[in-house]
Amino acid sequence: MKKRYLFAVVLLILALLIYSLRGPIAERILARGMEAAMSTDTLADLGEGLHLVLCGAGGPLPDKKRSGACVAVVADGKIFVVDAGTNGARNLNAMRYPIGEISRVFLTHFHSDHIDGLGEMATLRWVSAGHTDKLMVIGPEGVKRVTDGFNDAYSQDAVYRHDHHGDTVAPLSGHGMTAVEYPLPADGEIITVYEAGGLRVQMLAVDHAPVSPAVAYLFSYQGRSLLVSGDTARSANLQQFAEGVDLLVHEALAPNLVGIMNRAAENTGNAVMAKITADILDYHASPVEAAEIARDAGVGHLLYYHIVPPLVLPGMEAAWLDGVDDVFSDYTVGQDGTSFTLPPNSDEIILTGSGL
Repeated sequence: MKKRYLFAVVLLILALLIYSLRGPIAERILARGMEAAMSTDTLADLGEGLHLVLCGAGGPLPDKKRSGACVAVVADGKIFVVDAGTNGARNLNAMRYPIGEISRVFLTHFHSDHIDGLGEMATLRWVSAGHTDKLMVIGPEGVKRVTDGFNDAYSQDAVYRHDHHGDTVAPLSGHGMTAVEYPLPADGEIITVYEAGGLRVQMLAVDHAPVSPAVAYLFSYQGRSLLVSGDTARSANLQQFAEGVDLLVHEALAPNLVGIMNRAAENTGNAVMAKITADILDYHASPVEAAEIARDAGVGHLLYYHIVPPLVLPGMEAAWLDGVDDVFSDYTVGQDGTSFTLPPNSDEIILTGSGL
């Protein structure tokens, strides 16, 4: 009995000692952790091939596992981002993807949930690597108006940062964004909007009416391919250009769940939510429709993103997927941090991360 009492006293003393030293211990752990993080080369560790990570897998409504729409593609040692929704840049940073290595941002359309993180992404890229060149943002016609607005909004911030840190961190020539616009391709057409280092990125039109222009992007590198849909209803044009791609990253909205939201809004007299939940049904693909596209196009794997509505309750994912397994079984429901690797010149599709 005395031994047990003595052991308990010793444990208590040790616990109190550790608690009293928690500050210095945390500082040492932080110092080592920061050195390890700063010496990590995530892009080199990925190796050859075409890589993808969801830096934002959600839609406009809050979801703890899914931020605003953001897809990062890694090829040729560079990061290419499709859309810059809320928290996209912060999620990339949390996953130790070097923000300073973002080469291009491709915008699919100009809904707020696809662009509201753009200013932060451009700023973090600028100051994290002391860039002297502006972030290039590529998109359909209208993208220059978007980047001009962000540049204006962040102009005073740029002055502050340069005055404080100088050219080492914040050279003024690298502040902000520069836009490259392309006309909306006609159905049946696809245009190349980037080609270098063996990577080709092509733009094609999708159906997000009444929103126009709206586009998707096809990435091809080292014998592998992936297509990011952006927001779209079921699109025959997208299916045409998805033919045989290794990885189809497709948005989806579940009409059954949105219908529940709509009825609840009507029953409680919430006219605004009732209108929204009625309107959004016809310009997004359902999970089953996305699966049908994947099946009919013969894609290797389907990755769902821009998940609507948020899957916040147990069982909601099963309801969201209702009917999908009857159509196509090679799919993943994405969340922030879901990542894939497509090794060069093979048919392997490797899930490398399931979430943050």
